[in-house]
Amino acid sequence: MEGYAQEVVNFIDLNMLSIGFLFVVGFIGGLVSGFIGSGGAFVLTPGMMSLGVPGTIAVASNMCHKFPKALVGAYKRLRYGQVDIKLGLVTAVSAAAGVQVGIKIQQFILGKWGQAGSDLYVSLSFVAVLLVVGGYVLYDVMKTSKDGGEEKISSLARRLQAINLPPMIHFKTANIKISLWFTIPVGFATGMLAATIAVGGFIGVPGMIYVLGASGLIASATELVIAFVMGFGGSVNWAMHGMVDIRLVLIILGGSLLGVQLGAIGTTYVKEHMIKMVMATIMLIVALSRGLAIPGYLDRLGIVGVNIKTLNILGKISFITMCLALATGAVIILASMWRASRASVPMEEGYAQV
Repeated sequence: MEGYAQEVVNFIDLNMLSIGFLFVVGFIGGLVSGFIGSGGAFVLTPGMMSLGVPGTIAVASNMCHKFPKALVGAYKRLRYGQVDIKLGLVTAVSAAAGVQVGIKIQQFILGKWGQAGSDLYVSLSFVAVLLVVGGYVLYDVMKTSKDGGEEKISSLARRLQAINLPPMIHFKTANIKISLWFTIPVGFATGMLAATIAVGGFIGVPGMIYVLGASGLIASATELVIAFVMGFGGSVNWAMHGMVDIRLVLIILGGSLLGVQLGAIGTTYVKEHMIKMVMATIMLIVALSRGLAIPGYLDRLGIVGVNIKTLNILGKISFITMCLALATGAVIILASMWRASRASVPMEEGYAQV
């Protein structure tokens, strides 16, 4: 047990370069979070791991920074009328249960295979989830764009909403009526994934869109409510196990609180399908980055033997790809906001002349 504690409590040394990188990662994670409703963990967790932070510490520290940032983002988007508080709280109940199960899974893997096994599990989970969900969301965006950018409720959501399975709940802001039993798996999967790899939003947001039938705008905003509840409960649990590096939390939180407000403002300027476009693009790039890191974890576990030179090259490419994902997300969001705000200027001038 003593060896177990010594192995997992592994906080990295920080210098000005790594602090600056973490602040920028936090800012862009917050920017993306405020825009698409995800906690930004799909950027933040791999970003920390690319600096050598153990996967478990990255997941725990990321979850700890999430709930204050999510609270700021949720409040900001609530003022724009985009948050369905009732849907968020109902889904958060089952998500809280999923968080506890997810933490148990992480602890089991860490105890059985050590930090290398945990890092491999986090990376494999990232690649699998981001490729599947990101690929489907990208397909949906392309389909929506061909239809003129107008979102349509998925066939699955229509079928589920037609099933009268009490208790039926009406969510006013999301404008949907569906059985409570269909919200439970969406919430549970969101929580479990959030606790195991700190990426719950990429299950929660698509789940609310494609399973429950909420719009992309409402789902991305409501996810922030769920992220707050999950982040608070999960942080307490992780902190009790000594997995939270408060230095990382404060650095990324500083950047995130700036980014999340800007991202929330961005949702008022762009079409809803652009939110999905940002989500899909970054997910697929991050999946590539984490995939390049997998051979290193396999080598540490002794499953395969990889030349040290090859590992160094893959590590550098993985880091560069991660930076590309960050830059891509920021450029898409800021460029979309710029184009939309520029397009609104002539319209406002026309109104002023009238």
